[in-house]
Amino acid sequence: MGQPRAQLLASMAALYLILATSPAISDMTNSLDMLWGNTQVLYDSTGHQIVSLSLNRWTTSAFRSKTKYLFARIDMDIKLVAKDSAGTVTTLYVKGLWDIHDEIDLEFLGNTTGEPYTLHTNIYARGTGGREKQYRLWFDPREDFHTYTIIWNPQMILILVDGTPIQRMKNQLRNDIPFPLYQPMRLYASIWDADDWATQGGRIKTNWSQAPFTAFFRNYQANACVPYKTAWICNQGSNDSSWFTQDLDEEGKQKLKDVDDRYKIYDYCTDSRRYPNGYPPECGSQ
Repeated sequence: MGQPRAQLLASMAALYLILATSPAISDMTNSLDMLWGNTQVLYDSTGHQIVSLSLNRWTTSAFRSKTKYLFARIDMDIKLVAKDSAGTVTTLYVKGLWDIHDEIDLEFLGNTTGEPYTLHTNIYARGTGGREKQYRLWFDPREDFHTYTIIWNPQMILILVDGTPIQRMKNQLRNDIPFPLYQPMRLYASIWDADDWATQGGRIKTNWSQAPFTAFFRNYQANACVPYKTAWICNQGSNDSSWFTQDLDEEGKQKLKDVDDRYKIYDYCTDSRRYPNGYPPECGSQ
């Protein structure tokens, strides 16, 4: 997969960038398919929809976007499982539709009451993953809703929390480093039991007497490129196209460094035990 092909796709994507200015959809049931388990649509005091996903000993829960995307800015407010959430994993991710695995993954690893959540991220491209990073957030994500954002454009992948960048992966296909550039994806969210590894390496197991474990989702927005006949229409539902060419300015790069210094607790790019013979080629250039 050489540089000319990557440049061609980026040019085609830019060519198909058609802006629509219809109002953003706030009705989550119009945008999401409830897949399985105990999913409920609730309403807050202002009438806005909230989708809850619950986990018990027998049933997980999940939803996905009705629409598939090729490049997107996706925003979702999430309030995580309260109190004892050990062993549980709440996820927000975009995943490709082909057999070749492309995925941008946010996993919120639960913990015992009073102990902090871990935000675990990973990126798969052309079937290759292993790009794990982990963070302790600067707030308690169980107490209120916070906004989690995935920006995926031809130049990079950027993950933000309440508007603060926490992770970036540049498109380096020119150096033969896999990047999810060709495959359409859908948004997914789920809650499931992973007590064999999720909390303190699996030492703390799920306490099923605390079930059901419930996470809440609201304010789903997708500014995205969606298929229409032979083209991809971008930003349907919004007149904001800045995400399509977005990168970090100097202030954004400093914020990313601050998060790395203060809140990151694991980075595959610094794991010398895992990579005794040298780190992956994308490390050091993100």
